[in-house]
Amino acid sequence: MTTLVTGATGNTGRHVVAELVRRGERVRALTRNPAAAAAGLPAGVELAAGTHTAPEIMAEALDGITRLHITVTAGLAEVGPELVRRAVDAGVRRITIVWGGGVGPVEQAVADSGVEWTRLEPQEFMSNTLTWTDSIRAEGVVREPYDHPSAVVHEADIGAVAAVALVEDGHAGRAYRLTGPQPLTLHERLAILSDAVGRDIAFDRITHAQAVERLMATGVSRADADYVIGWYAAPPAESAIVDDTVPRVLGRPAKTFAEWAAEHADRFRSPAPAGNAH
Repeated sequence: MTTLVTGATGNTGRHVVAELVRRGERVRALTRNPAAAAAGLPAGVELAAGTHTAPEIMAEALDGITRLHITVTAGLAEVGPELVRRAVDAGVRRITIVWGGGVGPVEQAVADSGVEWTRLEPQEFMSNTLTWTDSIRAEGVVREPYDHPSAVVHEADIGAVAAVALVEDGHAGRAYRLTGPQPLTLHERLAILSDAVGRDIAFDRITHAQAVERLMATGVSRADADYVIGWYAAPPAESAIVDDTVPRVLGRPAKTFAEWAAEHADRFRSPAPAGNAH
């Protein structure tokens, strides 16, 4: 059986691919640019050109596929139900889906698809920390409006749970809430990241409006920016509550933020001046 992973080079999709390959499974990776994606994916992965936001051109990518992984991203709400319909018509019999923060049209279409499905409900990704890369590298500072505890989850754990649900029985019809092993405030995460990077990282509080404007400057719509920053202003209580799903499904502890920080520390370090290169 072959699994199609959409968003195969994204924060979670690449981990789904890697875990399936580690398990010896056949994987087809859907990506907008197969040539560029090849270098970052494991050997043996079949590459298919396309995007899940254009299901009308996915017939070739879906040919021979029995399992499908979907990550809900911007633009999928409108066409996601069609993607699910085409996938089921093409012979897909098991679907995992990383939700977009709630049960919207795509998540509901998967639940109503008539095939086995598992919905993954991660709270806050550890990889969101990467939005601080530029300011830490340049100034050693993080600017955010709020500091609240969050049981951030490692994206590799999300990928690993998806892989288990795709290849093993017993996960159909389940909605899995995924968290890391401990709730951490922004200050606590910065302290851990500072240790990993080897420099002090300061916290500079900005206003809610400044955070919204900053996000909009990256091309995000005002509605989406208001939603994202609004989540941080009043996060759901469950975002700080540790869930045991990751260790229960994987049979090992959930990865810590300290592990994530060690893995990505180089991305936060300032490059050495050209004259000091060795």
